Amino acid sequence: MIRVVLVDDQLLVRSGIRGLLALTPDIRVVAEAGDGLEAISAIAQARPDLVLLDMRMPTCSGVELLRRHGAALPPTIVLTTFDDDEALFDCMRLGARGFLLKDISLERLAEGIRQVVAGGTLFRPALTERARDGFAPASRAAGSVGGEPLTSRETEVLALMAGGFNNAEIARALGPSEGTIKNHVSNILSKLGVRDRVRAVLRGIELGLI
Repeated sequence: MIRVVLVDDQLLVRSGIRGLLALTPDIRVVAEAGDGLEAISAIAQARPDLVLLDMRMPTCSGVELLRRHGAALPPTIVLTTFDDDEALFDCMRLGARGFLLKDISLERLAEGIRQVVAGGTLFRPALTERARDGFAPASRAAGSVGGEPLTSRETEVLALMAGGFNNAEIARALGPSEGTIKNHVSNILSKLGVRDRVRAVLRGIELGLI
């Protein structure tokens, strides 16, 4: 069972999401919080597998919670309405593993939760386009990776990583073996000078590679 802590200041939103997830066989909301401060104790007590975190809340927003405690949080998906790009990009930089709209379907919500708990990311193509726009000044300034450039295949792999796909899914999409994709991912991390997939996606967006 995937255990979720839901952090949102709107009671109706929490009730709706909790009710939706109760319909799944493998995901349950085990604790709730109305802001980032309440979330700290709720997460410590519940020890969840994942946090669903509203981006904008009074007292302590999702961005502020990530800034203060991001390194200690379980995998976190930010709930957003895409109305605050600056905060959205802050969440990306601070370690959020993905983003979901509050009006998302149950199927997409459950799929996203499972994907992130399994180690994936949830940066979908539409969000990648928004992020690319938001990082455009940095991309133009950077110009290139700075070291050895990514190959065309590595760029394709990076784009699929940005879509939240794992190595097996990327292998099925592109054709080569999962081991080959794993090598491509290692090369991407090395060339971009980052230590994990999330930072590779962020760096790729920053550089305008995806």
